[in-house]
Amino acid sequence: MKLDITKIVQHRLKPGQFMEVKYDKKQIYLHHTAGGPDAVSVAKYFDTKPERVATAFIIGANGTIVQCFSSKDWAYHLGLKESIFKANKVPYLSLDPISIGIEVCNWGPLTFKNNKYYNYVGGEVNASHVTTLEKPYKGHKHWFTYTDAQIESLRQLVEYLCETYNIPKDYNESIWDIDIDALKGNKGIFTHNSVRKDKSDMYPCPRVIQMLKNL
Repeated sequence: MKLDITKIVQHRLKPGQFMEVKYDKKQIYLHHTAGGPDAVSVAKYFDTKPERVATAFIIGANGTIVQCFSSKDWAYHLGLKESIFKANKVPYLSLDPISIGIEVCNWGPLTFKNNKYYNYVGGEVNASHVTTLEKPYKGHKHWFTYTDAQIESLRQLVEYLCETYNIPKDYNESIWDIDIDALKGNKGIFTHNSVRKDKSDMYPCPRVIQMLKNL
């Protein structure tokens, strides 16, 4: 299925909140917001960041895709320092301009206490919204579930971007940890974990992995 443009809502960020400079795109990075379900709220939050931190796309829990700026433009979404490259013996490269960031609205890791699940701000989470991994990932076994609508919108969007920018659709298991190919600026689909050990977005949800394998 091609990208359903009816899912896309335009919320262009204010001038100066992103860089209107065109770069050849080589990478796609998958993030999640560590917050609530509304993508427009995330876009409004981006507009308050003087550091020009944002992603081109945000996918809400209902599958709506909010576009903040053209995928040809860029903003800071990886938070990389030269020390990360040095630690992995890779020459420093500014990856933000050559990559496209996609945020998925999701609370991230959950805690389980007294037979109840909680997000990191203490909000109780219904068990129907919990994904439990077979093995803990970055110290957490329970995670907030990516909705079916989000995964389908993500599939359509990633497929469209890969075809538009000639980015390979191949799935690599290495994207859930530091990935040297990512740091080198090689073409591919990655997660924030691929370049930051201190991040956990996205997490290796089996349904997301299957979607990526089927691209």
